[in-house]
Amino acid sequence: MTGLKTYDVRTHGCQMNVHDSERIAGLLETAGYVDLASLPRDDRPEVADVVVFNTCAVRENADNKLYGNIGQLAPLKKDHDFQIAVGGCMAQKDRDTIVKRAPWVDVVFGTHNIGSLPALLDRARHNKAAEVEILESLEVFPSTLPTRRDSAYAGWVSISVGCNNTCTFCIVPSLRGKEQDRRPGDILAEVQALVDQGVLEVTLLGQNVNSYGVEFGDRLAFGKLLRATGEIDGLERVRFTSPHPAAFTDDVITAMAETPNVMPSLHMPLQSGSDRVLREMRRSYRSAKFLGIIDKVREQIPDAAITTDIIVGFPGETDADFEETLRVVEHSRFSSAFMFQYSIRPGTPAATMPDQVPKAVVQERFERLGALQEEISWAENRAQEGRTLEVLVATGEGRKDEATARLSGRARDNRLVHFAVPNGAKQPRPGDIVEVDVTYGAPHHLIADGALTGGTYRVRATRGGDAWAASQERPG
Repeated sequence: MTGLKTYDVRTHGCQMNVHDSERIAGLLETAGYVDLASLPRDDRPEVADVVVFNTCAVRENADNKLYGNIGQLAPLKKDHDFQIAVGGCMAQKDRDTIVKRAPWVDVVFGTHNIGSLPALLDRARHNKAAEVEILESLEVFPSTLPTRRDSAYAGWVSISVGCNNTCTFCIVPSLRGKEQDRRPGDILAEVQALVDQGVLEVTLLGQNVNSYGVEFGDRLAFGKLLRATGEIDGLERVRFTSPHPAAFTDDVITAMAETPNVMPSLHMPLQSGSDRVLREMRRSYRSAKFLGIIDKVREQIPDAAITTDIIVGFPGETDADFEETLRVVEHSRFSSAFMFQYSIRPGTPAATMPDQVPKAVVQERFERLGALQEEISWAENRAQEGRTLEVLVATGEGRKDEATARLSGRARDNRLVHFAVPNGAKQPRPGDIVEVDVTYGAPHHLIADGALTGGTYRVRATRGGDAWAASQERPG
């Protein structure tokens, strides 16, 4: 296919970056570019006309990964006329350094000026020189930009950007800026527009999503927003990420419990179970408050699946501190946990703290924590055996393996479910909702083969809106 301008967006990091990449793709398509991956393999050029790296500065070895990836493209520049753009948190942090280290990069843009990308590409092409534009504050709220969403049935909706916290291990506030909140009416209008397009599931997104409302002075705004979102007809599922324990209020738990389409899943970052370490991290809560939130959630939403983030080996962490983390994890019964070995992030206060924990000690603690969480996750998943779950069929996860021909999706509590389709029944499509019986709980997923042995299998709703209630087979 000749004459097409193509793009390739490569995303690293958190959900915020994933959402930003949807905006980047939408901007490029509005400017006349076509996603390289959408072309037939035989018609794809070796490299896209524009390759965009949407970077992260939080993950370990982020610098090495970025320069390694753009370094691989340097030789191609000799034989192909294409542009390389670097955006995201690493671009915001390193700025001119990127072009100095990799002079074959054409555009560097920050977290606050995603909307400038097409113009910067044009300018760099015209001037035959690199364009670097990094704004210090948000110019246009990202949700006002065009979007190319990866999923036809699920979407991210950003309710705020930025962060007002000062965690000593995190560089995000200096890269994303202070928190800025969208007005509730704008958020609800975007959700309604998505539902009108056939979206069944929406995830409300913010750096500290439950502090929403701080900018316009309503500390109960997030709970109100959950309830209002729950009233949108046709919206099957509402999720949110990520809350901060210090700002988590009881009214949010009640809103979750009383709003049927707000899902019984909660990601609540712990980071450490030691009060002393939490103080050093500048996390403005203590383990008792964290466990109190967990207990209240369990009381009002007994089936909730709670996940978390934990950092092992923060500077100065002692054996006693680590034992406190194990204690909190045992009490909390997380369905799963994202566990990280602490590593120095240049530009953060923790990077220069004394008593950096030796790598071997961090590794041993990491393995102990992983073993404990694996045991808990497996026990919690085994407790799901025999239950009938509602599963939203997922895009991309597809078959688990050819031998079983299972499909995959997410339960209401966000657990991954691999399920079997009965012989003779047509396979559901991504975005359909099915009900299945869980036959086995593995450590990291559930198996639902009950339909093959006379158990439940029915499609409750489809993305097109037609439900074929008790049928095991799609009509027509």
